[in-house]
Amino acid sequence: MSSPRRVLAMAGAAVALLLTALPATASDIPPPDAVVTSPNVTHVRNVPKPDAIASSINTDIAFQGGYAYVGNYGGFSIYDIRNPKKARVVSSVVCPGGQMDVSVYGNLLFAAVDSSRSDDSCASTDRPASEKDAWEGVRIFDISHKTRPRYVKAVETACGSHTLTLVPGKGRDRNKNVYVYVSSYLPAANFPDCQPPHDKISIIKVPLRHPEAAHVAATPVVFPDGGNEDQPGLLIPTTGCHDITAYAEKDIAAGACMGDGVLFDISDRLDPKVTARTTDPNFAFWHSATFSNNAEKVVFTDELGGGGAATCNEATGPNRGADAIYDIARGQLVFKSYFKISRHQDDSENCVAHNGSLIPVKGRDIMVQAWYMGGLSVWDFTDSTSPREIGYFERGPRAGGGGGGIWSAYYYNGYIYAADFHEGFDVVKIDDRLTDSARHVRTDRFNAQTQESYRNGRH
Repeated sequence: MSSPRRVLAMAGAAVALLLTALPATASDIPPPDAVVTSPNVTHVRNVPKPDAIASSINTDIAFQGGYAYVGNYGGFSIYDIRNPKKARVVSSVVCPGGQMDVSVYGNLLFAAVDSSRSDDSCASTDRPASEKDAWEGVRIFDISHKTRPRYVKAVETACGSHTLTLVPGKGRDRNKNVYVYVSSYLPAANFPDCQPPHDKISIIKVPLRHPEAAHVAATPVVFPDGGNEDQPGLLIPTTGCHDITAYAEKDIAAGACMGDGVLFDISDRLDPKVTARTTDPNFAFWHSATFSNNAEKVVFTDELGGGGAATCNEATGPNRGADAIYDIARGQLVFKSYFKISRHQDDSENCVAHNGSLIPVKGRDIMVQAWYMGGLSVWDFTDSTSPREIGYFERGPRAGGGGGGIWSAYYYNGYIYAADFHEGFDVVKIDDRLTDSARHVRTDRFNAQTQESYRNGRH
């Protein structure tokens, strides 16, 4: 999803898509606000947004122990999910600054800020990026006390932090430091801290015992010769990356970089190297990535229309605003097929491929994924050439009109959790022979952008 600073750049494309879309058949569209599911999916619980941040939208989710951490343009909230059927809000931190995508590690929570602020405090106000003293970057909180999170540190980064990815250290460094790969983009000549061409990422080094000493340790250039800038239909030319998914134990990462999809070698945490790169004429905006558990495949998403357009319809078709499945063969990306939900949405509903994660099923490649107002989809890509949906959850068009939907949908310890723009925090369960074995896989921490392998009942 786009930050406020970037909305104008995408508005024209979104409007054009809306105007050219054909209406779905009325009988195919659920009633306004109605919850509908496939027979194998149950809506377990909905927890409305806390009053303190109810006026701003929910974004990403991270998990640790029996808690879920939900980002919001107005801050973040901590949910007790030890009993998913009774999930509840424990606390909220009001600290505005989109997108507030979150990740957790130990007692630390990291939040991405891609909205120019007057300063780095939680009392900051909007400030133009053209002003040198404006701030955006990464905020770090101590979450030792779930009812009283404490602000620890802020690190400013070039062009802010649209998303962030935690990468643990290696060997002896593993218990000493964690690295934060910061993705940001859309520079401008009049932005002092976000200058073109900005074909790079920022890497923050965080000493785990002294997080207050966190600092930008490297700014490696991803595209030294420039990225994909001339392809017809691109939403935004490549000027950095939108999101990076790291598979640290395998020393690899996948970057969704607006006009490019890339693979990295991250064996040197401060010096990632691009090892493969691809483009796709059907992709308007490379948004995010998910590896298969064996790292022999990677799924990239295309956020056609920037998340604000109705693209899940017949007019847009099955190959745009979709997922692209690639096999990784001899280190290179080999395209296999597209996947897109076939449930056509109303023209008032913004819908496109968005954030998801694997469901840990041994021997199969299955993931759950958010589609904004298309809800969430559970789909199988074990056969890279023939992916298929096996379950879903969605709501009908908003009764009051306007966009919204599910930003992130992730599987964690037996349940699916979803962050909805307006409706809050949903708990969903799938009962299906293809996914039932995943219930035996448990993990103590889950950040979707920091993949870990699952095996022997652990994640």
